[in-house]
Amino acid sequence: MTFVDYYKILGLEKKATPKDIKIAYRKLARKFHPDLNPNNQDAKNQFQQINEANEVLSDPEKRKKYDQYGENWQHADEFEKQKQQQGQWQGAGETGFSGGQNGGDFSDFFASMFGGGNRSAGGRQSKYRGEDYSTEIHLGLIDAFKTHKQTLTVNGKSIRITIPAGIENGQTIKISGHGGPGTNGGPNGDLYIAFTVANHPKIKRLGNNLFTTVELDIFTAVLGGEITVDTLDGKVKLKVKPETQNGTKVNLKGKGFPVYKKEGQFGDLQVTYSIKIPENLTAKQKELFEEMRDSG
Repeated sequence: MTFVDYYKILGLEKKATPKDIKIAYRKLARKFHPDLNPNNQDAKNQFQQINEANEVLSDPEKRKKYDQYGENWQHADEFEKQKQQQGQWQGAGETGFSGGQNGGDFSDFFASMFGGGNRSAGGRQSKYRGEDYSTEIHLGLIDAFKTHKQTLTVNGKSIRITIPAGIENGQTIKISGHGGPGTNGGPNGDLYIAFTVANHPKIKRLGNNLFTTVELDIFTAVLGGEITVDTLDGKVKLKVKPETQNGTKVNLKGKGFPVYKKEGQFGDLQVTYSIKIPENLTAKQKELFEEMRDSG
């Protein structure tokens, strides 16, 4: 896969603290979120890269490998193992990695591991890492609301994966070892899955928060009462205060979208009231409204 500078994507320097990374990620994720940039492919791609950068730099172990090995960070474990074996071969009188008689360097060593190498001095065949695969999964907002399983067919094989609740539109996850097969005992590649989460006809998502507009008849708005509101997790009853104005917003704590990989944590649901003006009034009803107007 093409190497990208994760620090540059988040607008950070290499010495950035975990707090700096968190702040930068949240700021950019809001700016390029697909819900705020509909039909903007560049914003979608940028959002995907921001998520990928955050996934690596916010994980201390992944960040350590990335800082040390750069574009080859995903192969750090394989590199260390091969480096150790090279040292053993050198001890037996063979030429090998960095400083050996053949003058090989870091890049040449990775080339021999992951493509372009032939046989080593001891007659050993180079191990080649398998190709990375990529695919897309399309979900509805309700599908992304709950953890569930799906079966994919990759290279003729069925793979059953668990999709965590709270997956973002444009987010990419990696399934290790489910890419192309390695050669000469080399490791398999990885499978990268990009998610597209469709909009809901009545509920809008922004991060972990949900937003919906509910029609309120004028009588309930004036006199108060109780209404039923549809959410992604069923219906909830909501009390309406007397003399509620058009555009009034009510925040329902914990009734929003589940937080990705944070069991039991949810965002909020914001309900906006839209007062519906009655139509086809009878003469008597109009007369009553006129009396209310004149008495005011």
